[in-house]
Amino acid sequence: MVDRQPSFLVLKYLWLVLGSVIITASNSKLAGAYEADISGFINIDCGALESYTDNQNGLFYEPDTKYIDTGEIKDIIPNFTNYDGSHGRQRFNLRSFPLGKRNCYTLKPNHGANNNYFIRAVFEYGNYDDNNKIPVFDLYLGVTKWTTVRRAISIKEIIHVPSADYIDVCLVNIGKGIPYISALELRPVDNSIYRIPNVALSYYVRYDIGGDIVSRYKVDVYDRLWYGLKLDGWNYTYPAGPDIYNQSSDYKVPDEVMRTSATVDASSPLGISVNAPLDASGQLYIYFHFAELEELNDGQKRELRIELNGERNLTEPVILEYLKPVTINTTFPPINSERVQFNIYAADDSYLPPILNAVEMYEIIELRRSPTNLDDVHAMMKIKSVYGVKRNWQGDPCLPEEHRWDGVICSYDSSNNPPRIISLNLSWSRLTGEIDPSFASLTAIQYLYLNGNKLTGLVPADLIKKSKNGSLTLSVEGNPDICLSAASCKKNKKIVVPVVASIAAFSVFLITTLVIFWRLKMRKKQATVVLGKSESISENKNDTFAAKKRQFTYSDIVEITKNFETVLGKGGFGTVYHGYLDDTEVAVKLLSSSSAQGYKEFHSEVKLLMRVHHRNLTSLVGYCIEGTHMGIIYEYMAKGSLDQYFSGKHEGKNASILSWEDRMRIAVDAAQGLEYLHDGCKPPIIHRDVKSSNILLNEKLEAKIADFGVSRIFPIESGSHVCTGVVGTPGYLDPEYYSSNRLNKKSDIYSFGVVLLEIITSRPVILTALKNTHIRKWVNSMLAGGDIKSIVDPKLSGDFEINSAWKAVELALSCTSQSSSERPTMIEVVMELKECLALAMTPNGEGHPGNKSKGPKRMLTIDVNADEFSPSAR
Repeated sequence: MVDRQPSFLVLKYLWLVLGSVIITASNSKLAGAYEADISGFINIDCGALESYTDNQNGLFYEPDTKYIDTGEIKDIIPNFTNYDGSHGRQRFNLRSFPLGKRNCYTLKPNHGANNNYFIRAVFEYGNYDDNNKIPVFDLYLGVTKWTTVRRAISIKEIIHVPSADYIDVCLVNIGKGIPYISALELRPVDNSIYRIPNVALSYYVRYDIGGDIVSRYKVDVYDRLWYGLKLDGWNYTYPAGPDIYNQSSDYKVPDEVMRTSATVDASSPLGISVNAPLDASGQLYIYFHFAELEELNDGQKRELRIELNGERNLTEPVILEYLKPVTINTTFPPINSERVQFNIYAADDSYLPPILNAVEMYEIIELRRSPTNLDDVHAMMKIKSVYGVKRNWQGDPCLPEEHRWDGVICSYDSSNNPPRIISLNLSWSRLTGEIDPSFASLTAIQYLYLNGNKLTGLVPADLIKKSKNGSLTLSVEGNPDICLSAASCKKNKKIVVPVVASIAAFSVFLITTLVIFWRLKMRKKQATVVLGKSESISENKNDTFAAKKRQFTYSDIVEITKNFETVLGKGGFGTVYHGYLDDTEVAVKLLSSSSAQGYKEFHSEVKLLMRVHHRNLTSLVGYCIEGTHMGIIYEYMAKGSLDQYFSGKHEGKNASILSWEDRMRIAVDAAQGLEYLHDGCKPPIIHRDVKSSNILLNEKLEAKIADFGVSRIFPIESGSHVCTGVVGTPGYLDPEYYSSNRLNKKSDIYSFGVVLLEIITSRPVILTALKNTHIRKWVNSMLAGGDIKSIVDPKLSGDFEINSAWKAVELALSCTSQSSSERPTMIEVVMELKECLALAMTPNGEGHPGNKSKGPKRMLTIDVNADEFSPSAR
């Protein structure tokens, strides 16, 4: 009886297969007589830094960098290697994948599609992360789940016939640790063997009956791993004689394996019992390999019959001939028992007892889903290559649906036809160059968003044609050098010559004009943006406050607030009160007489709110300047600040729990407000104090950014940053800005990333219970275990779209990178958050941009247009 769940000692032994090829003199002779064609072999050492030839098996291994562009290289801890000098190099390093739900290797075999391939993935944990906790994760073959990796040392093998000219091997994080891989190998296999329509064969067991060692290439031309197996009560034979291999079948079972065999008394069956923890639909495919090793006299024969679980014969009787290998295979019906028991009997007419040389078992993996339309895949891979798209674009674009590519929406049907790509959103993706013809190869596409990039040249004619006939919604706004017709492109080129001539002819005039314009601009800037130290709002004749917004007296403020009856909050500036103005609720922020800094902040905030207007920024209703009394009147935000909502301070026990969808809407709202300040205002504005207490929520849970007292105008001519004193709130403050006094847009983005972590986790920025740990550090420590559910607010009880959550966490960590150069722009943040929201709204990938989920809740339309991504001051 053989237990398929080997002990740890057995697992250590199995690692001999990775580097140890024990070749006897006869084996050497065999290798010389028949040399495998290894031109189609792919040997990948995952995490290796250079190529090399393995000195144990002679195979050439290469690093994995050309097969995957994500993950981190790690070395296993030496104490965990159990190295005895016979193992290969592949097991000492690995690649781990702390980010992304799915990470895929793309293999492109030389023999192309519709051919048989043997694929092996090798995993050795080796405590590389010093956590002493073995990760558990799924392994996918294309769009189909292959197996789950659970052990510290695992070798997974599968035989597959791909319908495309590439094969994706994907590691999927299931929340139980960070996926990793040590090696990946592919070998071509003869198309006449191991081939069953619409299924792949996942390795279950493979035994060299009577063998003592583990054999692989060069002994086996297909590089199968043969494990020696001996059981008590069996008799073993190891006859010398002519090679079997020269007369081998297409299975090419090595002579070394076939020359060992086991037998029993003629009256007894030769039986093997193997653990088979299969589900109700599980099926095994078994290959029995026989060869007669004795020269029999005339009239003698060895005839066998095979029985499964004591119930039925699997085949007709098998008659063996001397040194002629025979392979018998059959598909079992579904097996529900915990073990598979097969017995080999001598048939009634057999002169000799039963024999068995080798056996293989494979679990059938049904390929139930067709991968994405091949033309669509080729088009998407070309787009990815041409523009260097850095998203989660790995594996199949549409399947599994929960791992669909960012920016891609697909159509699915119930007939298992290949999915088609119907929508592609690459807005604000920093695309440059001409619009590649591969976009037009997406023949089923209905929505294509390319706005906000730096694309040039003529839009492909097929796209223009589809756009004109209404079958394609095409958005290319924000690409200044795009031509919609050949005539317009020619016109642009013709304009170049006279423009250059004009510049040369009037250069002196233009330079003079520019000097005058610059002086006027500087004066205008000083008058309309920056308040001089001697300026007073109430005394400055050029001030336009009264012309734009209502100015209130202090007595008006007292009446509006009912003598300051209800306090909404307090801050460094002063106190915020609730009030009514013409039956409309308002919030009144009154400057404290003890706030020296508040006077400057008051001027800055009112001045800024006069010139910026956006649905995700708090609106200015009016202001008060009367002696020492100064106040600002805003629209009232009924749900209070974001931090109050999470803490329950605003509504106490009556506060409802924000759903994941609501959280993503709030994040999108806040991001759009900040994006407007950065990219919609000219010159840009840096908020400098982005935090959850400065994000307010109205009755509909629409979020708006507030408190612009320390905001800073960012003159375009100042370059990448401005030097200024450090202002902000601990925990939200950009460490790079804090250490260098260099302020730029990325300082706001760091702060927003911290807010996004608050939205995801509902935890404070500084975790006092964990020795004042910053929330980013805590999230990173939890992410090291690959458990997204432990990061998301536990009050949601797991009710959230997991792919949306992964994407949001990755974005937040990207925003809070220590180096500002590694942080995204707010345009990119908005785009990514809209993807998070789209995933939360349509977790099954259904619908298309513009669809809204059912119900009375406020929904964000996932239409992409120039106004959303290129806001301008109004």
